[in-house]
Amino acid sequence: MDTHTSYEQIFENNRQWVASKIASDANFLEKLSGDQTPEYLYIGCSDSRVPANEIMGLEPGEVFVHRNVANLVCSIDLNVMSVINYAVRHLKVKYVIVCGHYNCGGVKAAMQAKDLGILNPWLRNIRDVYRLHKDELNAITDEHERYNRLVELNVQEQCVNVIKLASVQQEFIVSGYPRVYGWVFDLKTGLLKDLKLDFDKILHDIQEIYDLTSGE
Repeated sequence: MDTHTSYEQIFENNRQWVASKIASDANFLEKLSGDQTPEYLYIGCSDSRVPANEIMGLEPGEVFVHRNVANLVCSIDLNVMSVINYAVRHLKVKYVIVCGHYNCGGVKAAMQAKDLGILNPWLRNIRDVYRLHKDELNAITDEHERYNRLVELNVQEQCVNVIKLASVQQEFIVSGYPRVYGWVFDLKTGLLKDLKLDFDKILHDIQEIYDLTSGE
């Protein structure tokens, strides 16, 4: 199949998708065109092998999604900050999920002493995670295992970055939500791994410095 044929096939796939959805639920399009009320905000990697809805087994309208290289939550990234603010303050999501995946190219690139041009400042965020956990990571002799552990630690630190935000802290004080969770998707098994981060403890520990509950 040449490139143009592949491109045109997407529209046929789309028509088939609509037909299959309507066949199983005659009201599907009516529901789809209504207001969205997702309970989940999913912050994941842009990797083409990790489709958010599919791995979570959720339908359109059930998860609000943001994806970028290596699932980072950077305070100076207007995109992710806007997504989180909208999801928390307006959509009132109950759960914020940061989901990384093993064999992440962005994390692997950050482990290499190599000039990657425009990617350098972005990947520096992962190198900062490596610096914070250098002793633990350097003690892992198997390179692949060290790489996968950095994937997990990167998810953990991005969850902390979410919890630092005023919108998250203030909404949690009011309603008890959102709660923040860290996951890793295993490409070899297709299974999600819950890192079982202690949201309440992380929130309590960081509020000595990042307590933003009293105002904007």
